[in-house]
Amino acid sequence: MDLRAELAETLRKRLALPETAERIAALLETPPDETLGDYALPCFSFAKALRKAPAVIAQELAGSMEKGGLVADVKAVGPYLNIFLDREQVIGRTISAILKEPASYGAGLKKAEKVMIEYSQPNTHKAFHVGHLRGTSIGEALARILRHAGHEVVQANYSGDTGMHVAKWLWCYMNFHKDEQPPEGEGALGKWLAAIYVEAVQRLNEEPEHDDEVRKLNLLLDEGKDKQLMTLWRDSRQWSIDELNAIYADLQAHFDVWWFEREMETRAKELARELLSKGIAKESDGAIIVDLEQENLGVWVLLRQDGTPLYSAKDLALAEKKFTEYKIDRSIYVIGKAQSLHMQQLFKTLGLMRFAQAEKCFHLSYEEVRLPEGKMSSRTGQNILYTDVKEDVFAYTETEIRKRHDNWDEMEIAAVVQAVGICALKFEMLYRDHNKPIVFDVAKVCDFEGDTGPYIQYTHARCNSILTKLGKRPVMQGAAFHTLTSDHEFRLAKALLRFPDAIAVVSRELSPGALAQYALSLAKTFNSFYHACKVIGESPQVENARALLVDATRNVLALSLTLLGIEAPRRM
Repeated sequence: MDLRAELAETLRKRLALPETAERIAALLETPPDETLGDYALPCFSFAKALRKAPAVIAQELAGSMEKGGLVADVKAVGPYLNIFLDREQVIGRTISAILKEPASYGAGLKKAEKVMIEYSQPNTHKAFHVGHLRGTSIGEALARILRHAGHEVVQANYSGDTGMHVAKWLWCYMNFHKDEQPPEGEGALGKWLAAIYVEAVQRLNEEPEHDDEVRKLNLLLDEGKDKQLMTLWRDSRQWSIDELNAIYADLQAHFDVWWFEREMETRAKELARELLSKGIAKESDGAIIVDLEQENLGVWVLLRQDGTPLYSAKDLALAEKKFTEYKIDRSIYVIGKAQSLHMQQLFKTLGLMRFAQAEKCFHLSYEEVRLPEGKMSSRTGQNILYTDVKEDVFAYTETEIRKRHDNWDEMEIAAVVQAVGICALKFEMLYRDHNKPIVFDVAKVCDFEGDTGPYIQYTHARCNSILTKLGKRPVMQGAAFHTLTSDHEFRLAKALLRFPDAIAVVSRELSPGALAQYALSLAKTFNSFYHACKVIGESPQVENARALLVDATRNVLALSLTLLGIEAPRRM
């Protein structure tokens, strides 16, 4: 069911508009004040074809519009045709569409693509911090929503497991932590790995005479012939992967393919030489570069003087692999805004290579996550480790749950703390505009009464509680939706009706925040309904119809959370 599309077709037929139904559906707006109508059709687009002023067109359309069916009334307001829908039809048909196939509500596209979304991208031998949490949350949610919308989605991760940062870690371990075994216990491994990297950077800053040792180590790492070094590299790399897998299990992040930089090195070197031979790249002081100065994109270094490849050359190899091996239509890179220049250089170089799919690559950037006192940095240790913030959020969540439910058993408390704690972390990353920085404040994230994910989870649990107390399953057949006459009921039905629009916005703008904002708005609309309209104890007809409205809301809230990569606990 798509009432918006049906309304557009109705308007096209009854008014003989010079546009397709799809175009009319795209033009329909939601008025800023609900007293102006449920939808508004701006008439500017028809002025040229009809050779009339938009306000005149709106007046003529209002006069000729036949009422009935989905359309209860129309009014002309300036250049807009304001449309009032039939309340009983909207409520009944929306509830019916949701409860018929709850998991499929709002799904499907006529023209689907095969899309690869690359996200998370943590380096081994470094910390997984809340900046990674933001990218992982955005990428996972986008993948789920695009798949729901009908696209074939390949979820990809790409980690740096070689290069100077790894050489620094190995240098520090070999010189100051030799034979030290990684600690056990939740989160301990990640903190230990991060601490060694930070220590390496600090030591090298204080004693730069050791830089040559690190460069030589990086060259040995690139050659891969030193057995002792490679054994330590493989072991420490696996420690990092084990820690990352534990975090991904927490975040319910799934990847169809997980690549590592070292896999790209051979092809990266070949591509750099090929670009050199074609005149796209050139030598500069022994290094191979792509000069993009005329494009105001600076100089992009592919190979260092010692022949080791940089991220740049490896990203060219990865782009090639994505399209040739996976036959995708689009490649979406969910990468922090700090890498914007790098991504522009990548896409421009792909264009210079006449790479056929260069125009099919898109950088979905997101701003950084900051501490209240300033910017994060994995090099100085001034960042928020995922493990640390998880501990803080979970401790707060557990305290709140125990306050409310001292009679729950430990297993249920642990399950709800896990679901609500992860929700508090992820929703903050999704709800905020991805083009704006986040100042990460644990107290605000854990405000369960504010604009947070736990508020939505609590609303979902409230829906479950009402239906449980009802003691019977509401029945669709013969449901008396004509008894639902209040503004609160109609407002909630219209909010449910907008779920497919939210999915369409995410698909079009590649912004999962649109669904997070929708879910929060729906939760608020439901709670207004809940305080104004009693469900249990009304007449049988009203009780059943309202219970169906509650059930539909419960399902859409659960679906919204699931698509955002968040659990929807039945009780809170």
